[in-house]
Amino acid sequence: MQEYRHVDKPGWKLKWHWKNKEVIWSMEGAETTEQGNCSAFASSGTLPHCCLRRPTIVDLLPGTSLNTQVSNCCRGGVLTSMTQDHVNHISAFHMVIGSFPDYDSDEFIMPSNFDIGVPGYSCDNSTSVAATKFSQDKGRHKTQALATWKVECVYSQFRASQSPKCCVSLSAFYYQNIVPCPACSCGCRSPQCVEHGKTPSFLKQKHDPEEEVAPVVECSNHNCPIHIHWHVKVNYREYWRVKITATNLNMMKNYTDWNLVVLHPNLKSVQQVFSFNYKSLTPYGNSINDTGMFWGVKFYNDVLLQAGDYGNVQTELLLKKDIEKFTFREGWAFPRRILFNGDECVMPSPDDYPRLPSASSSSSSVVVSFVTIVFCFLLLIV
Repeated sequence: MQEYRHVDKPGWKLKWHWKNKEVIWSMEGAETTEQGNCSAFASSGTLPHCCLRRPTIVDLLPGTSLNTQVSNCCRGGVLTSMTQDHVNHISAFHMVIGSFPDYDSDEFIMPSNFDIGVPGYSCDNSTSVAATKFSQDKGRHKTQALATWKVECVYSQFRASQSPKCCVSLSAFYYQNIVPCPACSCGCRSPQCVEHGKTPSFLKQKHDPEEEVAPVVECSNHNCPIHIHWHVKVNYREYWRVKITATNLNMMKNYTDWNLVVLHPNLKSVQQVFSFNYKSLTPYGNSINDTGMFWGVKFYNDVLLQAGDYGNVQTELLLKKDIEKFTFREGWAFPRRILFNGDECVMPSPDDYPRLPSASSSSSSVVVSFVTIVFCFLLLIV
């Protein structure tokens, strides 16, 4: 249920702890990573799918046989955000639950200590909610589950990583310098960073597809895997234009189905977005419309390739000026916050934002030039 955060490879790994001596007899749409010790069922002739007190459930891979599939399964544990995809943000599987031979009880107690195996997420205990209803006969008849529980898992960027994962630099047509990412935004430069254009030999080694590979970034002053650049490009009479570039400096990863979330007061007046998808987000209700989400066009730029000549995506925005609020002064033209794949990026200090040329200094230079011309003219007459 995330608007802009998604679960990337290697995908979710759902765990829980059984309260009693439950076993999983069979599964559809998912499987456990281990069977565990099922010797208690040796005499029955059929062994359960899993006998562990704390099983680990993983999604089936795409292309698995149809007789083991259910609706919304088999994507390798990858989930998209709700905004980007209204179908692939759901994952489901079915289980048949039983118990050990020495345990006789018809009561099912919901398991505890849930964990989805994605860094940054923590889950609460299950709570009983209204029974889930199912529609049959084209909606004319509804059935319902005997009982339904809900477990909520929330995300914390601080739990996911000790350091940020992206940073932002700024520039403008009226300012001669580029304001870079703050130094050491994602940690100070390490000996493992890679100089631009070089490919160390260990990058060619095979890695476990089930494990998240630690980022190896190009050497920079910020040491971030992702670099976002915001450039105020053109000023028209009624509109202004911005260019946004996202660069992948991580040599170990392609970012599939990436997204950017931007907070800026003029996003309510976006007229056109080039080469990206865009949707306005209203986290504070309909009263404030200053947050928008950008993501790539399918089969065109929805994959942000790893570090290299093609490791960037870019777009331009055309925004209409709000005469009552629009200004280039005091850094107004730059975003308040930017998030990449749901993680907040490090912004430059507001004191360093590009500013308009000082009007007083411009006037002084004009006066000095005028005095010089008059002085030379009088000198020639004499």
